[in-house]
Amino acid sequence: MSARTFFPQERTIPVGELASMTGAELSDPGLSETSIRGVAPLSRAVAGEVTFALSRRNTAELSATRASAVFCSKAMAVAVPRGTAALLTPHPHNCFAKAALALYPTAAQPGPMTNATGISERAVVDETAVLEADVVVEPFAIVGAGAQIGRGSRIGPGAVVGPGVTLGRNCVVAATACVQYALVGNDVVLHPGVRIGQDGFGYVPGPSGMEKIIQVGRVIIQDSVEIGANTTIDRGAIDDTVIGEGTKIDNLVQIGHNVRVGRHCVIVSQVGIAGSANIGNQVMIGGAAKINGHLSVGDGAQIAALSGVASDVPAGARWGGVPARPMRAFLRDAAEINARAFGRDKNRDKGDE
Repeated sequence: MSARTFFPQERTIPVGELASMTGAELSDPGLSETSIRGVAPLSRAVAGEVTFALSRRNTAELSATRASAVFCSKAMAVAVPRGTAALLTPHPHNCFAKAALALYPTAAQPGPMTNATGISERAVVDETAVLEADVVVEPFAIVGAGAQIGRGSRIGPGAVVGPGVTLGRNCVVAATACVQYALVGNDVVLHPGVRIGQDGFGYVPGPSGMEKIIQVGRVIIQDSVEIGANTTIDRGAIDDTVIGEGTKIDNLVQIGHNVRVGRHCVIVSQVGIAGSANIGNQVMIGGAAKINGHLSVGDGAQIAALSGVASDVPAGARWGGVPARPMRAFLRDAAEINARAFGRDKNRDKGDE
């Protein structure tokens, strides 16, 4: 495994400590003092690294691994090579994620781009802005009039915190991100290029063309939200756009004005949510899915990737397709379409003969 140039080793952790912090069972206590210094995929891991095996499909790779430790289920423990510590758990991937975070804590969020401490002389901070202790403002960042930034937060180079914005404690606004017309909670991470609070898309046909609808609402982002690079979240028109606590949003997502996203949702890359949609709590939306405006997606619902949602989705439902419908119906329809297409191809091939 090549050296991790951008995330160098910070510490080593004994296997026994990894077991304790993740809740995994160490199959051979005699290996508890084995030192772990890094992570790697199952097929490329070497001595000193920890890896994981998800299912029986990984059995061949598991039996050949050179890792010092591996998270796996009890059923797969028989395939773990002699001398490799088996960390037994029904949730190998989750445990591996905890271990990786402990080994590489600086990789959990965008890191600083400079060695700046406090407010850089090359940043622009309005004299009416209020910054608590231990705030870092890197070069070329801008903090507008009346903005408030909580203790321990960091504003990256070229980032903008607009006038009147409130940013909570221990937040990261990464390089070139822009936050306007927003109230942001604690422990929020905004990756590079994020755009929060820009004008929503609102027009109405008039006698001389399209007339603009004013957008005078806010964006409210609750605690522990993470928003991926180049995602855009429009401010409300006359209401607020809201992102609920603990929600994780991938790169390149578009969320329109007045949208309300609940708590602990997962929204994957290239999703588009049109204005005034209401997304419940713990909703999962797959990549490139599209949600029409003014509809509701109930708590716990799952939307498959590439779906087009054009009607309300009940709580707990699993929908997919275009237009999106219950997953069973979507899979049945897809199977019928494939069968008909395959049948036509077979008949055409026979005709060619």
